[in-house]
Formats: sequence, structure tokens, C-alpha cells
Amino acid sequence: MKTKTGRYSGYIRPFSYMIDLIIINVLAFYVFPFHDNKVVYSILISFAWLSIAIYLGFYEVYRYTKVIAILNCALKQFILFSLFCLALELFYSDFYFQKRVVFFVFVSIAFVLFFKLSIYYFLRKFRVLYGGNSRSVVLLGNMKNINPLKNFFTENPDYGYRLMKVFTLEDRKKERIEECLSYVISSHTNEIYCAMADLSESQISKIVDFADNNLKTLKFIPNENQIFSRTAKFEYYDYIPVISLRDILQDETINKIIKRVFDVVFSLLIIVGILSWLTPILALLIKLESKGPLFFVQKRNGLNYKEFNCYKFRSMYINDKADVDLASKNDVRITKIGKFIRKTSIDELPQFFNVLKGDMSVVGPRPHMVSVANLYAANVDKFMVRHFVKPGITGLAQTKGYRGEVETDEDIINRVKYDIFYMENWSILLDIQIIIKTIYNTLKGDEKAF
Repeated sequence: MKTKTGRYSGYIRPFSYMIDLIIINVLAFYVFPFHDNKVVYSILISFAWLSIAIYLGFYEVYRYTKVIAILNCALKQFILFSLFCLALELFYSDFYFQKRVVFFVFVSIAFVLFFKLSIYYFLRKFRVLYGGNSRSVVLLGNMKNINPLKNFFTENPDYGYRLMKVFTLEDRKKERIEECLSYVISSHTNEIYCAMADLSESQISKIVDFADNNLKTLKFIPNENQIFSRTAKFEYYDYIPVISLRDILQDETINKIIKRVFDVVFSLLIIVGILSWLTPILALLIKLESKGPLFFVQKRNGLNYKEFNCYKFRSMYINDKADVDLASKNDVRITKIGKFIRKTSIDELPQFFNVLKGDMSVVGPRPHMVSVANLYAANVDKFMVRHFVKPGITGLAQTKGYRGEVETDEDIINRVKYDIFYMENWSILLDIQIIIKTIYNTLKGDEKAF
């Protein structure tokens, strides 16, 4: 069931539909006129636009929707609407006019996207400055389970959630639940957030009945053991419902093709544009300082936990512990030139050959050396899930600060969380965003790069 969007949605969406249709029709009629029968053309492109938008959920933008999700959906809308307009044009004109159609669609999407993002950012600013367009919420559960969401609500006023009260369940659970429900009624609170782990089945049923009977939005906060998947879905074998635990987007054929083409093109650009002249220079510098090969080859676990040879520029003196001990800060094994190439992540560049071979992707969960991976697989919950996709040269976890040496359990746990989130929310635009963020972090200097 889709999340309720709040009172404003009843006005924002029809307004967005109307403005977008006006944009594409004005452009088609007055800026890029194509046909004599404008009424028929208007009906066809308007119907196509709305049909594609409804199918893709182009107008399903919530207060918590990320900009990258909006851009990703806009890209799909652009592609499908372009294909429709091109196909339609085949019945009206020759190939020469096809170029004008593509330009028309491109300009239309640009205007629509500008308008859409303007509303999005206006609402975020409006919530902060005037407190409008907000939803009042309460939290119910033990502090350990509700504290992250409490911090989110208080630290992000632009999302428009007003935290009215927190009801903790460490003691007097029944009384606290009754107190919470009474408060929701008296204060006209819009939404209730409950920690599932802190409630019994009968208590959950009671709260569900209360929310339904009083027209309140009810949402649950699962703990780590209760999370199936954000993309869990029902499938039917004849009439038998079966839950598919994880919907790996990169398993779909079209997504595999898109990601593989992107990987190959991007890798070739790096190999030809950078490695072709950088490799001879590094070969000279590395060999002048220490004996040994130019490349360091290490076994790592990749897709389906299969081992592969991962390439790096050698940054250490030859030692017996290179495949056992992770590099640490001020590691005596690291050479002088090694410190520089590790700090700037230049040592990772040969992995673009791994991408070209198909062992890795440009973006994905970072692979660990075999000895460490086996240790994490045995001790870290859901660590193996990240091996449903190819490992990457960079990843979402690395852009969030979880790279390099694992100093605490929290480091590896958060890596796994971000990797799983990436797998279940993948898009080519997300890959591009991660690459840009990686380049920015590299130029800025990452304190965990050593």
C-alpha cells in the first residue's frame, strides 16, 4: 500500500499534471510546430505523456524522495516519451524532422524537470522558514530503536516532520501505549511511528485498529532482524503466493546491458586517457624505490563469492603478510611513492582492467581480500548479500566515509547496510552520482585513504 502523502498532495499533483501538459503542448504548437492537425497531435502526445508518467510513477514524489530518484525517473520518462514521439513522427514526416522531435522532447523534459525541482526545493525551504506543509508525528518504542528516527526528524526540518512527543516503552508498556493513543487523538497528530521489535502481535493489532478507525497514518520501524527487503515482492506460482526476498535490479537483462555498456565505455576512457601514459611513469618510480613487480595481484571475492585476481599498483615493499594483514595508518610496509598513490587512490586504477574483463564494475560493493572476507562472512550478518552483484572500484559505502581499515564493528556493519541499499536502489544515475562524489572526495583528500 502506498504511503499517504499529506493534505497538500491533493493540490500539488493535479497542478503538476496541468503545468507539464501545458509545457509540452505549447512547445509542440508554437516553438517546434510539426503538423497541420494540431488537435490530434496534442491528444496523442498528452495521452502518451500521462500514460508513461503513471507507469513510471513520475509524479510519485514524496517529502522524503531523493533528488537522484527524481532525476532517474525523469531520464526514463525522457527515453520512453522520445521513442513514442519518434514512432509517431514516422507517420507524419521523413527522417529529417526526427531530429526536431528529439530536440522538442529534450527541451520539454528540461522545462518540466526545472518546474518539478523548483516545487521540490520550494517546499523544503517553505517548511524550514514558515513551518508549513508539515506532518505532526509521535514515536513509540524503546529509545534504542526509535532514537535514529528521532534524530532524523529533529535534524532535518526541511522534510516537514514535526516531532510532537516520544513515548518510550522501557517500562509500563501498556500504560505508555494507551497514553500515546490518547495523545494522538487530543493533539490531532497525523502519523504514528512504532518500533516493531518492542510490541507484541496483539499490541500491534490494537494500534493498527486504532489508526484505521481514527484515520491516522501508521508506520513501523523494523529492527535489523525484521527487515526483509525494501523491494520484497509477491510472486504467484499458480494461485500460491510466494515472497521474493530480494529484488536485485541488476539481474534484469536491460539493466545488465546498460551497466555493462557503461562499465566498458568508462573503463576504456580511463585506460586510454590516463593509464596509457601514467603506467610507464609509475613503473619507473615504483621500481626505483623498491624491488618487485609494478602490479600487486591479490585474490578477492566477487560475484557469487567467486575468487578473482584484483590488480593494483604496488604500494608496499615485498612482504609475506600482504594477503593477510590490511594496511593501517603509518604502516611501515608502505613505500614513499606508495603513500602518495594510496592517498590519491591512484593505486586502484589498474582495477579498470578488472572491469574490462568483467570481474568488477566501476561502482559496486568493494571487494575484500579472501582471508578477511571469510572472516566477515562468518561473523557479520548479511555480509554475503553484497556478493549478489559484481564488486566495484568505488561504492556508496566509500562515499559515505566507510573505506580503508575496519577499526570497529560499526564500520563493517555500515558498509554492508550501504551496499545492500545500493543493490536495491540501483540506477545508472546513482552510479554517476557515486563516481562524482568519489572524484570530489579524492581531490579534497580522504583521511581514511592510507
